[in-house]
Amino acid sequence: MHCKFSSCLLISLLIVITPGFAQEDADISVNNNNDQDGVVTYDADFFRRYQPNTALDMAARVPGFNLDDGGDTQVFGADVRGYGGAAGNILINDRRPSAKQDSPTAILSRISAETVDRIELIRVKVRDIDLLGQTEVINVILKEGAAASVRWESYLRVNTDYGLTPFGSISMSDSWSGIEYNVGMDYRNTEYGDPGVIDRFDPDGTLIEIRDDADQAEGYDINGYFNAATWIGENYIKVNGRAANMPRSLVTTSTRIPQVPGSDVTTKVFDTTRDLKVLELGIDAERKFTTDLQGKGILLFSRLERDPSSSQLDLDANGDQTRFQEEIENTVQKELISRLEFDWSGWKQHSVQFDVELALNTLENTLVFTDDTGAGPVIVDVPGGNTQVEEDRWNFLLRDTWSMGTISFEYGMNYELSTISQSGDAEQERSFNYFKPRVVLTWSPTQGRQTRLRFEKEVSQLDFRDFVTAKVFEDNSVILGNSDLRPDRTWVAEISHEYRYGSIGVIKLTAFHHWITDTLDFLPLNATVEATGNIGDARRWGGIFETTLPLEWTGLSGARIDFKLRLQDSTVIDPVTGNRRALSAQGGYRQDVFFEDENDYAVRFDFRQDIESQLVSWGFTIAERGDRPEFKADELDLFSESIDLNAFIETTRWFGLKLTFLGENLTNNDQIRDRFIYTA
Repeated sequence: MHCKFSSCLLISLLIVITPGFAQEDADISVNNNNDQDGVVTYDADFFRRYQPNTALDMAARVPGFNLDDGGDTQVFGADVRGYGGAAGNILINDRRPSAKQDSPTAILSRISAETVDRIELIRVKVRDIDLLGQTEVINVILKEGAAASVRWESYLRVNTDYGLTPFGSISMSDSWSGIEYNVGMDYRNTEYGDPGVIDRFDPDGTLIEIRDDADQAEGYDINGYFNAATWIGENYIKVNGRAANMPRSLVTTSTRIPQVPGSDVTTKVFDTTRDLKVLELGIDAERKFTTDLQGKGILLFSRLERDPSSSQLDLDANGDQTRFQEEIENTVQKELISRLEFDWSGWKQHSVQFDVELALNTLENTLVFTDDTGAGPVIVDVPGGNTQVEEDRWNFLLRDTWSMGTISFEYGMNYELSTISQSGDAEQERSFNYFKPRVVLTWSPTQGRQTRLRFEKEVSQLDFRDFVTAKVFEDNSVILGNSDLRPDRTWVAEISHEYRYGSIGVIKLTAFHHWITDTLDFLPLNATVEATGNIGDARRWGGIFETTLPLEWTGLSGARIDFKLRLQDSTVIDPVTGNRRALSAQGGYRQDVFFEDENDYAVRFDFRQDIESQLVSWGFTIAERGDRPEFKADELDLFSESIDLNAFIETTRWFGLKLTFLGENLTNNDQIRDRFIYTA
């Protein structure tokens, strides 16, 4: 089966009113006078050429750095449960936001660029900053006593197939009675679809059917946020929260046109609705007990409710109903995290860290499936559709960072103890415990050169949704829930070298090798049905090349190139064929090209030129990635697409506004899915 989906051409106009930096000429400065060569400081003037409106605009321009919100960010924030394991690489005033659903990049997008004093790129442990397993982070330092600011943003997204989709946001930052706060909300209307044609072939390669799929989705996102911080005595208190509602409705009409003479055309209508509700509340308290000992406590609660329903309506050539199937589902996920962090610096040249965390997670899923073939709806039992999963997980960390001039040696042990119980369609309780050592050796002979060796054991977290059975109407398939899942464990070996020159020049090379035990992939349960499961040992290896290249030497003043290339391969024994193959990747297309998937390569090229005298910037992005395979019980899927091209031009010339014209998917690239279904 060959599926070809033609993506829609998107053109957006963004109008942002937040005042940008004054554009008078100034030298671009990078502060190299840090006590540690592992820290690079970019003063606010460095970012002036980029006409930033928000702290996020500035953070995105730090040379050789990739923003990471932490975990495997999906609709419900980070899929990684707990706080420590989901930490990203973004700090604000030496502190991580105590939130998971309100991502660090979203918080930065609500902070005016005028309030930013500097951004630090931290590549070794300094002060009392907890890197939480990251090899490098950025630290956005805000100005003290900054004036109140109100920021709003609006854009119209013109989809050439589906019309206008507006967006608007507003946020305010101020202080009141010693409380610094930021509140905001945003709204986005959505209309989209994946129209395409599916060609079906028999084993001899003869075309037997053409399926013409026309679909359209609509809905909206509405989000409200707040963050506040103040001193109460010697305690620094922060509170934050987020509430969101994101409903969707998607209707796909699939016209089935047989290529065998005399066969009738039939139609299938797939109707999916979804209502997502998200709530998060968090509070943390920080206190310095002595000159050498600092502690922090975090309490975080989040809740997600999904109310998805999907159906399949079969129509004959006359438009009469021949069958109707419907699945009504409700899913509620909750997480409660309590965490204590302690940092002690009383040992000369050492910084000792001890953390303890308890995360309580639950997932409750109910599912009713009915099938009507003409005699009325009949309830069909779906094994694994009605279930409750609970997890109690403790995590203990003891780590030391030993600073020896140009050498930093980080070593420590993480211990994880968890109990996962399941009730409903499957009854089971299991306990897991893992030691996770970590060693990082960093050599920074100068601020411009750094070499890093990392060796550690990582343990994945099971996705609770893999315990629940899922019906995929469009593929006429069922992915069963698996109550016997075990986390996969990975020994990671990595070496990287970074060279920085001038104010923005960066060259970074990384090589990695992963040894994986109990690999999570598609596990065949019989000849035609699979579930997410453990398929044995695997290996993954590859390299990453990154560079930020200034182009002044070419005569293009204010121009730069950002380039990233990732090459990778992997091997595992296929449970069906017994042969070695690569690991399965993630399917689907509604995502940017990213660099953590199971494909042979991913590449991204960004060009940007800032013409400061004209207050104009322009640029483009080209991205591509290799095919992404999925190996199933009786099926091999290959997801691929052509080159993606986006371009923009923006200016702050008029009315104190930042005007941006953005063209997305200018190549209107084809997105192709090839399905090979085997009968023996």
